Amino acid sequence: MNDGRHDFDFIFGRWQVLNRKLVDPLDPACDEWVEFGAHAVAEPILGGLSHVDRIWADAPPGGTAFEGYTLRQFDPEAKVWRIWWASTRQPGHLDPPVEGAWSDGRGVFECDDVLGGRPTRVRFVWTHDRPDEARWEQSFSVDGGAWRRNWVMELTRVA
Repeated sequence: MNDGRHDFDFIFGRWQVLNRKLVDPLDPACDEWVEFGAHAVAEPILGGLSHVDRIWADAPPGGTAFEGYTLRQFDPEAKVWRIWWASTRQPGHLDPPVEGAWSDGRGVFECDDVLGGRPTRVRFVWTHDRPDEARWEQSFSVDGGAWRRNWVMELTRVA
């Protein structure tokens, strides 16, 4: 069935992750990026209509190591994916889900959130052109239009 439910099947398995993140993604003047490594594992659940992944990130320069958890669920009726994120950086907090779909090898997922006390539009963009590589980007918009990329993850499959 090609209704979108298999769009994330590429993510199953083990990954080495190179992170590149703005030091302060909420400061529009911040242009300082840090890089740090991580490893991740993803697997299907609930008959393949959902996925879970866990990521263990090294401490970024000036920061602390963290563990993150992602739940992705496909809604076959609406033909959209919803993605939730939680991490040890904010114990007890589950981010609101971004929602979207894949088109032409690119997945775009968005939601409204409040970050640093400001209403913020959040966007995740996924791409994967090769079976053993994938890319995730996060961007914020605080002015209703201009997107500012603040986190990029380059994933390489671990054999």
